[in-house]
Amino acid sequence: MLLEICAYNIQSCIIAEKAGASRIELCADPTYGGTTPSYGLIQYALSNISIPVFPMIRPRGGNFIYDADELEIMKKDILACKELGCIGIATGIQLPNGNIDTENMKRLVGLAYPMQVTCHKAFDVTPDAHRSLEDVIDTGCSRILTSGLRKTAVDGVAVLAHLINEAAGRIIIMPGGSVRSSNIAQLIKETGAREFHSSGLTAKEGTFIANEEEVKLMVQQLPH
Repeated sequence: MLLEICAYNIQSCIIAEKAGASRIELCADPTYGGTTPSYGLIQYALSNISIPVFPMIRPRGGNFIYDADELEIMKKDILACKELGCIGIATGIQLPNGNIDTENMKRLVGLAYPMQVTCHKAFDVTPDAHRSLEDVIDTGCSRILTSGLRKTAVDGVAVLAHLINEAAGRIIIMPGGSVRSSNIAQLIKETGAREFHSSGLTAKEGTFIANEEEVKLMVQQLPH
């Protein structure tokens, strides 16, 4: 099992690795739920930590419906990540009807290869979890970050368990959404997931820097 930390700054990347996390989802703009980090931050993170770094590819906050100009920007950011040596990225695109934009996602997954692609929580604002699961599998993504179409992973625990069962090993389902040391044991037990996603933030944090003790507590609860 592994823990991925959503990091909004280099401090969180360093803390995550030190505390035993296995992967970084690197983002900017925490108030918007994460957007594409700067080239400099990606490069610096890759040079200063040894665990995999998956930059977010999201050109702005708001919805996940992108026009042609935004899609071209996303393609350039993906190529930059590949050039820098990233192992993977996280992205997601919707159609105006709310479903996954499979055709454009396929194009991005193909462009990203051999990098892995995580479909981020755009999945959680689609109207049908079953259809969206099959759509994302069809795009060639490696995993789905989801709270089970609910506000938090704990709220969506039943849907998460169903998605993991339905996926049947065809794609990784990674619970995320207010995953903390206080509930990760429940999520492990009730979902059967093998990967988990958390910011590692606590109520004490005002700078969006992960709390080292919180990350350690989550890692300690993962069966080894």
